[in-house]
Amino acid sequence: MPAPGRPVKAVRAGLIDGLTGPMTPLWKLGPTVPLGSPFDPGARHDVVIVGAGITGLSTAVMLADAGLDVAVIDSGSVAELATGGNTGKLSLLQGSRLAEIRRHHPASLVRAYVDANRDGMQWLLGFAEGAGIPYARRTDHSYAQGRSGLETLRRQHSAAREAGLDARVLEQADLDVPFSALGAIALDEQATIDPVRVTQALARKLLAAGGTLHDHVRATGAHALPEPCVETTAGPLFAHDIVLATGTPILDRGLYFMKVRGLRSYCVSFRTSAPVPDGTFISVDGLTRSIRPVAAADGPADAAQLVVGGGGHPVGRSDGETAAIDDLVSWTREHFPDAEETHRWSAQDYESHNLIPFVGAMPRGLGRIRFATGYAKWGLTNAPAAALRLTAEILGTQRRDRPSWMTAIGTRLTVPADLARGAAEGGRVAAALSTGWTDAERRPVPVPRPAEGQGVVANRAGRPVGISTVDGETRAVDAVCTHLGGVLDWNDAECTWDCPLHASRFAADGRRLEGPAVHDLRRLPRTTAE
Repeated sequence: MPAPGRPVKAVRAGLIDGLTGPMTPLWKLGPTVPLGSPFDPGARHDVVIVGAGITGLSTAVMLADAGLDVAVIDSGSVAELATGGNTGKLSLLQGSRLAEIRRHHPASLVRAYVDANRDGMQWLLGFAEGAGIPYARRTDHSYAQGRSGLETLRRQHSAAREAGLDARVLEQADLDVPFSALGAIALDEQATIDPVRVTQALARKLLAAGGTLHDHVRATGAHALPEPCVETTAGPLFAHDIVLATGTPILDRGLYFMKVRGLRSYCVSFRTSAPVPDGTFISVDGLTRSIRPVAAADGPADAAQLVVGGGGHPVGRSDGETAAIDDLVSWTREHFPDAEETHRWSAQDYESHNLIPFVGAMPRGLGRIRFATGYAKWGLTNAPAAALRLTAEILGTQRRDRPSWMTAIGTRLTVPADLARGAAEGGRVAAALSTGWTDAERRPVPVPRPAEGQGVVANRAGRPVGISTVDGETRAVDAVCTHLGGVLDWNDAECTWDCPLHASRFAADGRRLEGPAVHDLRRLPRTTAE
């Protein structure tokens, strides 16, 4: 019998019905983008951008088009994390997001948010057209699965109309879908696209414009004095301006890791001969269900015809990541009986406590270090919007010449509800910190060797140690997050160690994957009883 404490969680390691392989997004089936010039430690550029997702590469292309020398670095490859793992939907409706913002903020802020996303969408789709990247125009729907969601739809419709969107109400009889939908709000002329394909096109455009792109170079810090510099594992890079497009900032100044919460969600793609809805859908009540069709115009239709997403939870605070994915599969097969799973994957995004993204200059950065975070899973419109604002600031565009939404969002006020959400999340973080250390103390080493795909946190000499078995190899790592000391939790879908405090994640061997942490976990001698 295992010792009491944190449960050992099993995993299928992302395997699909007996097929081998890691969790790979549907979009990552094609070739990778070529790299730029070799890394030159100490090189100087006009702008250095950390992060090769939509935010970083959109900003880079805008600045390169303006004649600046831009370098982009990423600890992985192009579209490695959130960009490569999303559903590929661009929408101004965004589920119940507008109603949530409007509940505690003025209509003017909701309108500014919508205007920002509209400009972001128009820029990205305009770029896609110029680069020859196909996309599909679709009607997006926010729908109610049960009666409890009808009031949310009413508020969402009101907020959307206040913000200038031509959203319309659909009754149950108007919805020809195989799943339960008692009503919906619909918005025409939204879009779906292959997110990796368009991001790779951005990378190619940057390189063609004379920019520089380095993958597998991890930033470990940045500072403005004595001159702006990004510290990396391969050496420093100097610049006049720095942009941190890393999901959440890798710098703690401004305490933005406390002003957002990290969320993990899942997607599964399917082949099916059943009719697939032509529009996109996301539920506003119950367990989230996000549905989008896949066609030749907006993805690899030869691999799948349907993507279903949901199962979201705060990072490191789930007792069954694999169970969440399996629930999506079960739901899909209930409504599309011949659905054949092809790929499953996950992504991480951040939601600000006041529900609006943070974009701009970082405190104590002398106006030379900027960042963007808090897209709340709507990055394909929020990210290029952030890039537009970052570019305007770096180029010194006069405020009178900027879109009004930039000023409205940049000068928004914190309201009591924002503080309440922040306080509640702070309480959950404190509870996770305490529980993690307490649970680890209850499981002293040695412990039984974890089975394939399993992980356990144990206690060795008062220090939590994470022991896991992946691909036949049992490893032990320090189970304390290198950011602020949270005890890590085993993610049974991806075989990773996830921090329940501020959403840093690490591979089974301790390699840092994402989040505010910038250092790997310390590897330890294995301590198990065979």
